[in-house]
Amino acid sequence: MSFRATLKASATAFVMVPLLALAFGPGAALAKPLVVCTEASPDGFDVVLFNSLVTTNASADVIFNGLVALDESNDKIVPALADKWDVSTDGLSYTFHLRANVQFQKTPWFTPSRPLDADDVIFTFTRMLDPKQPWHKVSGPSGFPHALSMQLPKLIKSIDKVDAQTVRFTLSEPNATFLPILSMGFASIYSAEYADQLLKAGRTADLNAKPVGTGPFMLRSYQKDAVIRYDVNPGYWGPKPKVDKLIYAITPDTAVRMQKVKTGECQIALSPTPQDVLAAKSDKKVKVSERPAFMTAFVALNTQHKPFDNPKVRQALNMAFDRATYVRAVFDGTATPAVNPYPAGTWSYAKDLQPYPHDLAQAKKLLAEAGYPNGFPTTIWTRPTGSVLNPDPTLSAELLQADLAKIGVTAQVKVVEWGELIRSAKQGQHDLLFMGWAGDDGDPDNFLTPLFSCASVQSGINFARYCDPALDKLIADGRSTTDAGKRSASYLKAQQLIHDQALWIPLAYPSAAAVLQSNVDGYQVSPFGRQNFGNVTVN
Repeated sequence: MSFRATLKASATAFVMVPLLALAFGPGAALAKPLVVCTEASPDGFDVVLFNSLVTTNASADVIFNGLVALDESNDKIVPALADKWDVSTDGLSYTFHLRANVQFQKTPWFTPSRPLDADDVIFTFTRMLDPKQPWHKVSGPSGFPHALSMQLPKLIKSIDKVDAQTVRFTLSEPNATFLPILSMGFASIYSAEYADQLLKAGRTADLNAKPVGTGPFMLRSYQKDAVIRYDVNPGYWGPKPKVDKLIYAITPDTAVRMQKVKTGECQIALSPTPQDVLAAKSDKKVKVSERPAFMTAFVALNTQHKPFDNPKVRQALNMAFDRATYVRAVFDGTATPAVNPYPAGTWSYAKDLQPYPHDLAQAKKLLAEAGYPNGFPTTIWTRPTGSVLNPDPTLSAELLQADLAKIGVTAQVKVVEWGELIRSAKQGQHDLLFMGWAGDDGDPDNFLTPLFSCASVQSGINFARYCDPALDKLIADGRSTTDAGKRSASYLKAQQLIHDQALWIPLAYPSAAAVLQSNVDGYQVSPFGRQNFGNVTVN
């Protein structure tokens, strides 16, 4: 559960020759790195503190591993740092058996003295869950948003060390989403030994700046808004990556990303615009990896700000916005109009719900009934550069602004740098917010709990800032059983309530795509926005 949302920040372009020189140093043998043009700088590398997918891509996807992973091809949870697990018959106990001799990365800032063991797993989770844990207290103002949104402090009753290689989680209630949650980036396993050293030395900020994991790549250096360099982890427990180096060339301008992949300055360009995808399909120098995404673009209406606390106002805005024109203009045929929180191919999707009609007369009537016959002033928050979920932020905001003006709502567009946009939105400072969500595992709860639960108002990810006991119960009921029929019944009712309350202006279900040089093999774009470079080769 991450917001590729309207993804990412700003950076400067640079060329391949100095990039290679910086990567390998003077006189070094010229190896074949994999250079990926990304959209923005990460918040850092301590993934548990942040929500953006760009941070997950830069940290959890390459530096860390979790206990389990999601096999996207077969849509199932598979072993990772735990090579097997047992679940009690009552669904309350999960016992994980760790792989033997998994080594943490040896870096210039840390040399591990032992392999991964149960202490590392316990540290990782108690840090997020136990207010008395020393590292819990130094998390900073962002806290642990994923853990809080997924309600792990309430769900996980205890974590016990059975032996050095075995850990038991005891839950307070059965939860059908527990294993999928553990495949998410924020559930990456950290070194307790490294954390202890940093805490004793008073260098807790290094956990975010100088990460240590068990994953296939190790951080070498990071220059904000420019480049991240990774080395292959020589002690990686899994199959060794097929590239010599990994470099993230941070390039927020989509046109520059496309130019770089065409000229060979990067081998993979992430988050192309729909127009870029269409152009790439007819260019023999490049190729496209594309598939339907488990993502939704939306405009969140802050229900804690007047007049958006009134459902008639929220319904009026839904009726004022011409979403059909928006989808054509912004996505150019690469997305389908959204109705519900998650895409239509998802099980439990409420297919009988219809979008609010584009009806200016009815929108004006609803505003008058709500006490705003002449409209009102407001703000539209968006980011400066495009992404999968918002290919053209400026055009998107202008289309909404123009449609709202037709019913008397005067909206000022506020363009806010990505990192600041997320921080401010989590604090509830926005009125209308262009945002988006990428689910992590194909489960409907990966949208409903983080985006609509009361706990997520506190964590900041519930961008509608809407807390309703009835909706909360429906979402909780869906998590508490493994019976697919019962889960679907709860989720159908939840979608009806969300629709009737008009908490969002649902926008689109996009496709995920990346543009690759023709000599790149083994890369497949993820419907969840995650990155896996383990099988990539550059020929």
